[in-house]
Amino acid sequence: MQFTEQFDVVVVGAGHAGCEAAVACARMGLKTALYTLNVDLIAQMSCNPAVGGIAKGHLVREVDALGGIMGEVTDAVGIQFRLLNTSRGPAVWSPRAQCDKQAYRLKMREVLESQPNLKIKQAEVADLILEQPSWAVGRSSLAESYQPEGIYGGEVTATQPEISTSDVGTAALGCPAEHGPASANCNQQALEGHDFSRAGKGFLKDAASTPEVLANDERPTTNDRRRILGIRLRDGRTVGAKAVIITTGTFLNGLIHCGEQQYPAGRSGEPSAVLLGESLKKLGLRGCRLKTGTPPRLDGRTIDWSKFQVQPGDADPTPFSFRTKQVAHHDSQVPCYIAWTTPETHRIIRENVHRSPMYSGQIQSIGPRYCPSIEDKIVKFPDKTTHQLFLEPEGLNTHEIYVNGMSTSLPVEVQLAILKSVPGLETAEMLRPGYAIEYDAIDPTELERTLETKQISALFLAGQINGTSGYEEAACQGLMAGINAALKVKNEPPLILDRTEAYTAILIDDLISKGTNEPYRMFTSRAEFRLHLRIDNADRRLTPHGRRIGLIDDHAWSDFLAKQDRQERLKQLLEKTKLTSSMLESIQHSALKTSTDCVGTGVHARPAEHGSASAQGHRQDREGHEFTRAETVIADDRALAPEGVRITSGASLSSALGQSLAQLLKRPEVTVEDLIRILRDLAPDFFETLSANDRSLACPEAKSKGPTANDALPSALRNELKSVETEIKYEGYLLQQQRAIDRLKKAEQRNIPAWFDYKSVSGLSREMQETLVKIRPRTLGHASRIPGVTPAAVSLVNVYIEIQARRREQIAAI
Repeated sequence: MQFTEQFDVVVVGAGHAGCEAAVACARMGLKTALYTLNVDLIAQMSCNPAVGGIAKGHLVREVDALGGIMGEVTDAVGIQFRLLNTSRGPAVWSPRAQCDKQAYRLKMREVLESQPNLKIKQAEVADLILEQPSWAVGRSSLAESYQPEGIYGGEVTATQPEISTSDVGTAALGCPAEHGPASANCNQQALEGHDFSRAGKGFLKDAASTPEVLANDERPTTNDRRRILGIRLRDGRTVGAKAVIITTGTFLNGLIHCGEQQYPAGRSGEPSAVLLGESLKKLGLRGCRLKTGTPPRLDGRTIDWSKFQVQPGDADPTPFSFRTKQVAHHDSQVPCYIAWTTPETHRIIRENVHRSPMYSGQIQSIGPRYCPSIEDKIVKFPDKTTHQLFLEPEGLNTHEIYVNGMSTSLPVEVQLAILKSVPGLETAEMLRPGYAIEYDAIDPTELERTLETKQISALFLAGQINGTSGYEEAACQGLMAGINAALKVKNEPPLILDRTEAYTAILIDDLISKGTNEPYRMFTSRAEFRLHLRIDNADRRLTPHGRRIGLIDDHAWSDFLAKQDRQERLKQLLEKTKLTSSMLESIQHSALKTSTDCVGTGVHARPAEHGSASAQGHRQDREGHEFTRAETVIADDRALAPEGVRITSGASLSSALGQSLAQLLKRPEVTVEDLIRILRDLAPDFFETLSANDRSLACPEAKSKGPTANDALPSALRNELKSVETEIKYEGYLLQQQRAIDRLKKAEQRNIPAWFDYKSVSGLSREMQETLVKIRPRTLGHASRIPGVTPAAVSLVNVYIEIQARRREQIAAI
């Protein structure tokens, strides 16, 4: 087939996933094209103009450590930075930044346009062009043994590959659409393995009626899977590609709800991709219907700001990127404000809840769990008399205010009444109403660990199309999809992270193993070994991977090696240096000074970034996600313990004389800040290297009181010190977790062959057989994480791998 243009990789959709995927492919040396409906809306922040938050900040750090761009762009346009959860242990510290919405979009476009090997194209993608699979005698799969009407078309000649296009016309694919915290659930049909909720006689329904297909269902191999060849544009042009990455966000069959009104849209004011959604259904990919929402926006000039509690940013912002020395707006951050609903607010909502599409039956999807609408909060938590709202600016050059915590799909007039019932918003004017949106997604169990579809070779999916929520979850998927698409084109082994290496790997593993019955949101509680997966060591965990595949340049790699060397030398110094009487006196003096210094400069001293806590234990985090304490219990209690126990006297430390400083640092009442006076004398190079250009970042209040032990600690220096402290203070727990990690890796190394027949394993229930056949786990460790698969079942599979292997050898010998 003759193509109008040819690229190595085509990325469809310029949201947060698409941008990361496109840049990764281009930086790895591949000719890459990024298609979007509107180049002016690249990386549009559709919901909250903020990046990071609890666990989400971990994902951004990991994206940056691998060589992604979200962290650097955020540091350039962030207008308020906060390090969350610092009253707890370092395992759950998470950075968050309020961004300038317009500046983020412009900065991301600038980064993309300056990237060699990357072309940005404004066009509407209509179809995927596929090659028919080769036929393998004696085996079949759902992807190859049945050809539904309308999928394969066009003449096939001896000199051309068989081409298939989902002949459905055109669709508005390619919009940047990675919404913020999303809400919804996959419908029951998707959970049972059927097609999309709106599909008529879908592919799988017909295929399931073919007995020989089910009887011989096996995971397709590269040779017998359909393969993507490119895309077809609405204007008729065809674009060839060795790999295609789809990142459609909420645009697939998007339907907006606002009260009784509903209309098709991918985002407010932008068309949805209805035809493309139908096209993907016909490809035989299982899907589900999800929902998300957004709150109203207000005119800041009409708000009485004196009625609200001010929430400033950190005095010394912690950057997202390891390559950022200082965030751009470190000296001009803007505050956010905290507001509260009233009994009158709740009365208005209760009297009009029947008009909410969620409760009228107009919306079929179930509402969000971790980012509930305001009407959901009132209905599900009737005992709460007030709920927290955050008023957040959308930029430095606009008066538009985002009302975090008030996501709603109630009618516009009801939204206005709700706003006027909040003290300080009585005269507020609404610029844009809130709304809910339903959209189609693909069942993520259709994917490999590389985010390549199991049925179609070289077709990758990333972002909300895989059932996730949020910019950060989209970005990490986009980066991994881009990396693996590029490696596939280069015929190199894929980059597959395991659960012990990154939150990114946990997200992907959860999706492909369990699927999702609601938009997936990352939490620190999803990690088994979160003390190993901190924000401070993301570069140590992942930057070597980024360097190996070509995403980390020489300068960044040199900085990384220098940082690791600095920290290792400091750790060795602490382990070798013994505590003396003069050192003890210095520690006591430092502790007394710290109690009067500005605590804002020390990350250990800030309170937790949580909202109100009711008597029933409901809490709301900084991003407006509400949950109960029972849902936030985290296993590593010691790693999460507050660090607020300060030294009040040197008497309790006298018994430590003669011990190493590292041993002293393991005491809960001692922190690395107490040792700074000593370390300045013992390791002056460590401080000079990092502090030379950053002394202006110190807290002004502390400086005015004269020099102290830690009044001149810029964020880069302080964060490196805290990283070393964490490694020492929690060494015992880290070693304990490492032993558990080693056991897990042994299970991951036991592969389950593609030919393995679960239906011949006696002792497996029919339900368990169907689950394992559907997901097709690659390893025993993967199988053990599938819901409903018991340890006994995993043991049976392990035994039968050997039994079936011997049978195959015997048959082959005959």
